[in-house]
Amino acid sequence: MRWADLQGKRVAVWGFGREGRAALSALARHLPGQRATLFCSADEMDPAGAAFPAVDVRSMAPDADALAAYDIVIKSPGISAYKAEVLNAQVRGTRFTSGSALWFGEHVDARTIAVTGTKGKSTTSALIAHLARSLGVRTALAGNIGMPMLELDDGRADLWVIELSSFQTGEAMGVNLGVVTSLYEEHLDWHGSRERYVDDKLKLLSASEMVLVNAMQPLLLERAYDHPGLHTFGDAKGWHVADGWIRCGDERVIEAATVAAPGLHNAVNACAALAALDIMGLDAHAAAPALATFLPLPHRLQPLGERDGLAWINDSISTTPLASLAALESVGAQRTALIVGGHDRGLDWTPFVEAMRVHAPEAIVCQGANGPRIADALEDAGIAGVYRATDLSAAVAAARAALAGQGCVLLSPGAPSFDQFHDYTERGKRFAEIAGFEASSASIQGIGIA
Repeated sequence: MRWADLQGKRVAVWGFGREGRAALSALARHLPGQRATLFCSADEMDPAGAAFPAVDVRSMAPDADALAAYDIVIKSPGISAYKAEVLNAQVRGTRFTSGSALWFGEHVDARTIAVTGTKGKSTTSALIAHLARSLGVRTALAGNIGMPMLELDDGRADLWVIELSSFQTGEAMGVNLGVVTSLYEEHLDWHGSRERYVDDKLKLLSASEMVLVNAMQPLLLERAYDHPGLHTFGDAKGWHVADGWIRCGDERVIEAATVAAPGLHNAVNACAALAALDIMGLDAHAAAPALATFLPLPHRLQPLGERDGLAWINDSISTTPLASLAALESVGAQRTALIVGGHDRGLDWTPFVEAMRVHAPEAIVCQGANGPRIADALEDAGIAGVYRATDLSAAVAAARAALAGQGCVLLSPGAPSFDQFHDYTERGKRFAEIAGFEASSASIQGIGIA
């Protein structure tokens, strides 16, 4: 869909987050005088009206009848495409689109790398942009990483690196290279089932001329096997990590410890980024030394420092149990109190519990809405050192007490933040404050065009 398709139509924008604001601004830019309605929450009504006085602002969650009154609805990504009211309105003729779909429709000639994955997509996207810029390539970094593509609607770049969530992958088109970093169970509340989540996530494959997938994940390889432009990373024939080195085939290129972002998983992310450059015809070997100057993204295994004899690590981005396991692996053998739990969206914690049977940290503090469910599962399995806390503040206090001034407190919740916080950023900032650190601005460096 392109902006011209909206000309003279009955148009609504659903959601007044950053994506919704970007859509309203772009609509005014591309189609001056086009009438539109905004559906938003009650507390957003006044600021929305002030920012967009020509828009009909309605503080309501639209039902099927309200949506069916419009020809086209520009929907924010967080609103599930499988909501009953959306499906009902579609049957009645309403077309749903998004800022991402409109950007792709208007930028068919852009040179694009689109990155998705359950984990690693933000860091891999930022690494690709950082490494490309080290080669002098004017590069845009946008999308789910924190800047809607429509905010860069008029920007000029030689390479676009676009992070897409599973909510957005079906909106991509004409992508030069689609990258899938990993695939685990997540966002079941939006997609409705694991099978639909996988299907939606991998819609990026059909939207891409070439694809790059993680060879260490059999499901990914199986689903991408028939793609005519298939490339892989993580296997011995391509970019991979072995014996402490990032290698390209048999060649040692750079030590894995050079990557400024900590952990083996980030070295693997670096392999994905280097492979992407190679596929796009850029000199990945020449870019590799720039891995040392990459600024790790906040809330992703972010070392905060030491307080009261304890090391503090903020991995608030962790929203799946498998991400918590990866975080535990990254801290090594040191005494650790792991804080898990948050909004309960029904994910299966069995693999986490089974891993704790083999090796558990000094303490596992279970907090938030699904904390009791996690604690019950761990205790039923006979895991020692399980603590219960009502919220994040109580969890930090329990972690301090369990470690008694020696070890590491790791926040890697394995669950979303919505039971207590607006998003994972707010949760990470609060964790830092409780631990005795200044809450950083938590902005991701490099977003935009440079």
